[in-house]
Amino acid sequence: MKQLRLFIVIVLLSLTACSDGVIAPLHRPQELVVITREGPTTFTADANLGEAGFEHDLATMFAEEVGLPIRFIVASDEDEALQKLRKGDAQLAAAWLTPEIDPALPASQPFAESGSIVVTHEASLPVSDVASLNGKTVYVLAGSRQADVLRELKEKAPRLKIQEVHASSPLDLLEGVAHQRYGAVLVDHTAFDIGANFYPELIGDLEVGPDEPISWLFAPGSDVKLKQKADAFIERKLSDGTVERLKDRYFGHVERLDQADIEGFLDRMRNTLPQYRDLFQEAQARTGIDWRLLAALAYQESLWNPQATSTTGVRGMMMLTTETADRLRVSNRLDARQSVLAGARYLAELRDSLPSSVRGPDRLWMAVAAYNLGLGHMNGARSIASSLKVNPDAWYEMKKVLPLLARPDYYHRLKSGKARGGEAVILVENVRIYADILGRHELAWRPMPRRADGNTELAGTPTLNNR
Repeated sequence: MKQLRLFIVIVLLSLTACSDGVIAPLHRPQELVVITREGPTTFTADANLGEAGFEHDLATMFAEEVGLPIRFIVASDEDEALQKLRKGDAQLAAAWLTPEIDPALPASQPFAESGSIVVTHEASLPVSDVASLNGKTVYVLAGSRQADVLRELKEKAPRLKIQEVHASSPLDLLEGVAHQRYGAVLVDHTAFDIGANFYPELIGDLEVGPDEPISWLFAPGSDVKLKQKADAFIERKLSDGTVERLKDRYFGHVERLDQADIEGFLDRMRNTLPQYRDLFQEAQARTGIDWRLLAALAYQESLWNPQATSTTGVRGMMMLTTETADRLRVSNRLDARQSVLAGARYLAELRDSLPSSVRGPDRLWMAVAAYNLGLGHMNGARSIASSLKVNPDAWYEMKKVLPLLARPDYYHRLKSGKARGGEAVILVENVRIYADILGRHELAWRPMPRRADGNTELAGTPTLNNR
């Protein structure tokens, strides 16, 4: 009986200790629970492409290193992410946060930095300095560090009006400026760099404050060893170039096009793409490649012009060579449907021909490069990469190697000979931007299940994209 009473006392004490706001240390977690939020620097979920994002990928690598399955909790905004972390709903938050946002939350070593910028519409008066914010209403994500920055600015611009908006992503604020619902917003600078590709009418008027470190934040009471492991992991990934490669994967292409390029693309997206959307979706149903990526490639090749012809003899929407068209049994390269379906099939063949060691989006970017160069030249470039002791499976490395195909001291070693590898790199980076823009403006699409006779239904349903 005494033992039973002692057991009850211990249980009650344990429950009391956990109910006073102190989080019990997570010494032996069964999974790594990470709080994140939707955004261009953190986490996106796409019906076709799955979950991705800079911090998503970095946190996933960390979970693999510590040997735990990872589970993401997506908060609606930064404020909710911090509240959930303080409650102990997760061990850490990977949501593009700064250590200064809450000094009570332990922070990892920084792995990036970013500042804040005032963004307006090109048709509005520019914001030249902090004093010119007087009398203006500046919109900002509720609970974000930019909201704190604005509150500090009121000392210099006392008539500044702050309007906090409950939106899921800084891209939503930037869309509001583009559509002139908001006169001015304050957002993260990296988010603006990405958003300017979606909305070329945006103007980054005024950088506010210094760049701040970006870190992971940990729940109060979390196992101190977890933070130590995270610090060591980040230090190692900074040193071995992994962080830079991830930054390149998600942000490295965002400044490739100028405003006129983007405006031209958006105009054709509104006026020309609707004529061919069904063709690209049919091509997705047949190849499994997201229709928006296929449309981006077609735009880069021909500006969605089915009659396009180059001086080198490639023709049609997907600019097929005579040899490729014959092999794929295309009777008329200027027929839009034949061109799109054959081009998509060719891209899928190139993707599937790459070694299984090439993974993730890198596989698709290398296939797009091979679409331009040919598989022989791509394999030649991979051989050069191996001889230089760089990773032939990483697009981050290959886009530095491909231009070497134009140099005699390299192409003389190869059966495939000389190639304009630098042009292939530009093509891929442009396609990445166009695909990102389409991902923002166009819904993902999911084909219907196969019929009883084994054929894929060409009708499909639009699904929510990563907006």
